[in-house]
Amino acid sequence: MSRFSQTDPELAHRLTRRGMLGVAAGATAAALLGAAAAPATAAPGTAAATGTASGTTGRGRPVLPPGRLGIQLYSLRDKVSTLGFAPVFAELEKYGYDEVEFAGYTQGSAGPITLAQLKRLARDHGLNPIGSHVGYYSNDPGAYTFAQNLTKVLDDAEALGLKHIGTASGPFRYGSTVDAWKRAAEEFNTYGAAAKARGMKFYQHNHSEEFSFATDNPKVRLYDVLLAETDPDLVHLEMDIYWAYSGQFRFSKRPDGSPAPFEPLDYVLKQPHRYPLFHVKDGVSDPANQYGYRMVDVGDGDIDYQRFISAVTRLRGHRFAHHWQAEHDNPTESLTFARRSSEHLHSLREKC
Repeated sequence: MSRFSQTDPELAHRLTRRGMLGVAAGATAAALLGAAAAPATAAPGTAAATGTASGTTGRGRPVLPPGRLGIQLYSLRDKVSTLGFAPVFAELEKYGYDEVEFAGYTQGSAGPITLAQLKRLARDHGLNPIGSHVGYYSNDPGAYTFAQNLTKVLDDAEALGLKHIGTASGPFRYGSTVDAWKRAAEEFNTYGAAAKARGMKFYQHNHSEEFSFATDNPKVRLYDVLLAETDPDLVHLEMDIYWAYSGQFRFSKRPDGSPAPFEPLDYVLKQPHRYPLFHVKDGVSDPANQYGYRMVDVGDGDIDYQRFISAVTRLRGHRFAHHWQAEHDNPTESLTFARRSSEHLHSLREKC
């Protein structure tokens, strides 16, 4: 499927996401929770919480739409797999989160949990289960993926009350040619139709490689093939903003060296109805890094989220809701990351 090596961090992220909640971190639950809870937690909107975004706080209306801040639970996989969902959800409630996006429905050493229990637990903590990541396909015929187990994937999503069900896998199943992506797009349309029949939206989450060029036609960007060949009523996109800007860094020139600049935000502004979900992930610009950025906690990097979120939320005339999911692939301390991300995003204000 992939042209990455096993040591490629982008590939490692996609592969480990599939079974991320089955491995325990090995530390005790009390120690893990205590370490993250030690810093004083400010409620979103308080002076303490709004003092983190220099130059964008205290003026104008909030950039973040009310009720739309979520977190991709992949970022908290270490805590979920040891503490379980309940203590994690309790912390997220304190930090002011409104939604959660799943990357698995098990909680490792914390013990078994049913989908009904998981749905109720989220609701009890004021968290709306907004979506979930499931693999696109596998060489294992019995794998829990869209290609191998579509009915089961949708059954589980429906049981959780999800409005969105998607994949973080790239459409590379058949290769990197235009026809290969057309073939993958046709399968995505099938999944989208099946999801729509259940009252859900199917979506695909990008990494940077989606913005590369077709091997058989280096003038064609593969992401444009995906957009053109999928039915906009059936297939939606979750833009991972960090990886999109990484793609901008990596693929601003075609293989022959000719310029091919693009702006990730423009994709959204041109078709806002196709982007119900976003991953809010930050990075420090680093041209020496092959991806152009070093991933950091939200608010510590160079991606201008005041600008990005403002531009999308100004489209107030359209009828489509957008949801913003904080994420970090490998945070130093995951609950601290969750708290600080909420504080920063709630602090952002429209510029006067």
